[in-house]
Amino acid sequence: MELQKSSKTDRIGTLDQDINRLRQQLDILKKYLIEEPSAASLNEFDSSTEDLLIDAFGSSSPLLDTYEYAQLGEAAGLMNLPEGGPEGATHQSQRETIRQRQRVLESGIADLEARRASLSQESKKRKASGPKVSDYMAKSVRSVSPEATLREVGQCLQQWKIGSVLVQSGDEFLGYITETELTREVVASGTDPVTTTVKTCMREPLVTIETSDSIVEAVRLMKDKGTRHLAVTESNRIVGVVSVSDIIRYYSGVV
Repeated sequence: MELQKSSKTDRIGTLDQDINRLRQQLDILKKYLIEEPSAASLNEFDSSTEDLLIDAFGSSSPLLDTYEYAQLGEAAGLMNLPEGGPEGATHQSQRETIRQRQRVLESGIADLEARRASLSQESKKRKASGPKVSDYMAKSVRSVSPEATLREVGQCLQQWKIGSVLVQSGDEFLGYITETELTREVVASGTDPVTTTVKTCMREPLVTIETSDSIVEAVRLMKDKGTRHLAVTESNRIVGVVSVSDIIRYYSGVV
């Protein structure tokens, strides 16, 4: 399923994961300051740490370069190095290079914690901005197969008394189809509803919004994406649907 709006809940969870992994590496370094590690152990540690830094910050992050200098004992004077590299820098003891590695990891953890705090603050502001999508969404997730015919979809919409339905193949949600698409295809275009399948006229990709987002954010997203229906997610899992009729219900004061 392609989501057009990333989940802040997932981003916070990823940051927590990266912070914990770097803290574990930091704990290992603290042990290395007490008991000197073998060259093989230190090389293995460096390799895994570089992989973690790439996962958390990207392969072009200056923090990765700084960590590589720390392995040589040159991170402390990195800012004073002439252009062209660290040649001529003073050789440091292994204990000092471990301390420099430690300072680099502490800097990375502080950076990630600042990012997490910023995301958490944004989430709190959104929660304080008014009623949430979860208060007004339809909690039943109705779906049809992409191979279903338009006639079958029309019957489902009539039976369930809803204006749209998600299109699902296995565990993946591919898109959605609404009464509007059915009207355009069957009535306006003269398409045969008995032989035409959903996949030929469904809307994709699926546009999603989080349960914790505000009704105002739902209105903005509908306007930006030109849609009257949004799939509602929680931890990247679809848990409901919110439509224009739900928004009107909120603004009209009907509970």
